[in-house]
Amino acid sequence: MNGGKNYIKASVAIMGGGSWATAIAKIVLERVEHIYWYMRKPETIEDFKRLEHNPSYLTSVRFDIDRITFSSDINEVVRAADTLIFVTPSPYLKNHLRKLKEKIHNKFIVTAIKGIVPDENLICSEYFRQVYNVPDDNLAVLGGPSHAEEVALGRLTYLTVGCTDEAKAKAFADMITSDYVKTKTSGDVIGIEFGSVLKNVYAIASGICNGLKYGDNFQSVLVANAVQEMNRFLRAVYPIERNVYDSVYLGDLLVTSYSNFSRNRVFGTMIGRGYSVKSAQIEMEMIAEGFFGTKCMKDINRHFRVNMPILDAVYNILYERISPTIEIKLLTESLR
Repeated sequence: MNGGKNYIKASVAIMGGGSWATAIAKIVLERVEHIYWYMRKPETIEDFKRLEHNPSYLTSVRFDIDRITFSSDINEVVRAADTLIFVTPSPYLKNHLRKLKEKIHNKFIVTAIKGIVPDENLICSEYFRQVYNVPDDNLAVLGGPSHAEEVALGRLTYLTVGCTDEAKAKAFADMITSDYVKTKTSGDVIGIEFGSVLKNVYAIASGICNGLKYGDNFQSVLVANAVQEMNRFLRAVYPIERNVYDSVYLGDLLVTSYSNFSRNRVFGTMIGRGYSVKSAQIEMEMIAEGFFGTKCMKDINRHFRVNMPILDAVYNILYERISPTIEIKLLTESLR
């Protein structure tokens, strides 16, 4: 029945129904025989069961429906699983969790959300810690350069599991390792999460410059300065020994800034070409996490006061409605 695979015994739930959630479900089902899957809309679940693929995202990825228990009831899924992988867009996380009555402090929570909780200005692990009392050793983050579209195609992908409990990090990393997914572990939960928020902001900057027809020469300077800016912020907010050139930091920044699969780069390109924020959001029909992340990071940095000219430029363009042409011209004077 299982084609000779040695499945890992685990009780895992995917919390979310978008493209990255679908890609992670594909990854997990390589090693786990059965998963639970929470999706908000019952009609999406019905379509998924009938078509045997997600009706809205990564439609080329086929699933064995018999190996999945779907539910639009978040409490039902949380009761059933021990490991909960949250993959909802960060602006919607609070609304999903408002329906939660089950306790989750004793569950292993993995956030694969590369964003920040708006209004709260909290990275997702900190939100679970403060609001739901999940202890550090039950909190993990999943990071690294990983476009869902490439995972769907089975292209080689490197992921990093961040958790303060090394044994739990290793167990989860082993569970998602496959022929096309390589994994490593890290204790830098905070750095990985903030890095994943900032790389979306910098990808918007890259897109804006692309829309303004700045060339590859300038793009390389922009990204080189972005990784330095990221490093300054990470050292200020969580000063531990880390190599910011690791794939989970620099690799994720590069792929998000340069790839045509990057929503944030596409969003920025539209802004650079003259679209308003609202019109770009409507045309994309997908969430560009960096739009929300920009405001949150600007607010957070008012406390740390790190020199972040790229963040400031993106904020001025998106929220202060300053002309991209003028703002990027000013930014070029501060880059080296």
